[in-house]
Amino acid sequence: MAAFTQIVEQASDILWNYLLLFLLVGTGIFFTIKLHFVQLSSFVDGVRHLFKGFSLHGKAADKDGMSSFQALATAIAAQVGTGNITGCATALVSGGPGALFWTWVSAFFGMATIYAEAVLAQTYRTTVDGQVTGGPAYYIRAAFKGKFGKFLATFFSVALILALGFMGNMVQSNSIGDAFHNAFGVNRVVVGVVIAVLAAFIFLGGVKRIAAVTEKLVPIMALFYIIGCVIILVMNASAIPNAFVQIFTLAFQPQAIAGGVAGVTVQQAMRYGVARGLFSNEAGLGSTPHAHALAKVKQPQDQGALAIIGVFIDTFVILTLTALVLITSGLIPEGMTGTALTQAAFSLTFGSFGKVFIAICMLFFAFSTILGWYFFGQVNFNSLFGSKYTKVYSLIVVLFILIGSSLKVDLVWALADFFNGLMAVPNLLALLALSGVVAGIARNKKD
Repeated sequence: MAAFTQIVEQASDILWNYLLLFLLVGTGIFFTIKLHFVQLSSFVDGVRHLFKGFSLHGKAADKDGMSSFQALATAIAAQVGTGNITGCATALVSGGPGALFWTWVSAFFGMATIYAEAVLAQTYRTTVDGQVTGGPAYYIRAAFKGKFGKFLATFFSVALILALGFMGNMVQSNSIGDAFHNAFGVNRVVVGVVIAVLAAFIFLGGVKRIAAVTEKLVPIMALFYIIGCVIILVMNASAIPNAFVQIFTLAFQPQAIAGGVAGVTVQQAMRYGVARGLFSNEAGLGSTPHAHALAKVKQPQDQGALAIIGVFIDTFVILTLTALVLITSGLIPEGMTGTALTQAAFSLTFGSFGKVFIAICMLFFAFSTILGWYFFGQVNFNSLFGSKYTKVYSLIVVLFILIGSSLKVDLVWALADFFNGLMAVPNLLALLALSGVVAGIARNKKD
């Protein structure tokens, strides 16, 4: 088992750090140029649509879809996860403070990619069993006709169900179990039972209940975490200028010691910054289009603009605040990593409440991701097997949540990363094949 796990981890490293690193960033650069820097020209529109549709009690989602804000909230629920806490710390330890600069770069280009994903999801969405649905599986078949298109769509659906619906949600529940056990000493199994019951209740309510929960949970969790980070940064205000100097300097200049890791180079800073950034905001992976497909908007471009804001909130706001807290705390050279590093940084200001604060945030972040990933998996499960088996899918996910809370299996984590990367390949191929469609729609924008 250990040998097989190592093989999967090595394959995942090759997939993420080499193939996807260039394919994801390259696709983002391609769409940035083809769409004339749409992430800048549509940003204000995205903000306008965000505040125009903002509501904690929006109209209930129905067979015709959900509100544009509910779709964005569901997408952000999946984007803002443990990667914003654990992944950010790992990137800084492995690539130094300069990794954050390359995270920003990847997110900037990723905004153009996710715009294309949302536009295509809206364009090729359809109605199945009286319910509006959509996502990469549908526009992949539009991009590639015949058996090849059907194969790629099926490959994508299977990879997503495994990566997010099953193994990914197991990983998320494990993060919650660990955080609560470390902060409160609560038995991980007890935490798992509570999370599984709550998840099952929401799952059984379908899209309507998922949308109702995410539109409330996402704004609350984001505000709670942002306030906590801002408090610490105010306390560490004198260290902020030097933090930005480190971020920009170490992004380009190899250092003998940077971020506590001897011999950190520009290549490492770029590699870890870009990889962790793309993994965090999910631009190009093919996950968030499932939510954007259901949005009730006047034109596809409107949801594309909102999708841009999703990446901005995930990376330029939440992940950046985490990184600044870590850098200004001065803890990175001590060799800690992951959640432990973030908890230590928050504990410097909040004392013993630091661990509690991160545990609560991990609950919000990971549970919201469970909801988003469950929904994305459900769309693809239904496309393969039909909606009459949805409860079977729901039961399997609940079991993985329960098991994952107390059982951390390295192989499961490695497989989740691997299949997460695999599902991006057919999605990116379809995006590039349909780039002309995206450009045509973008040019026909109406105010």
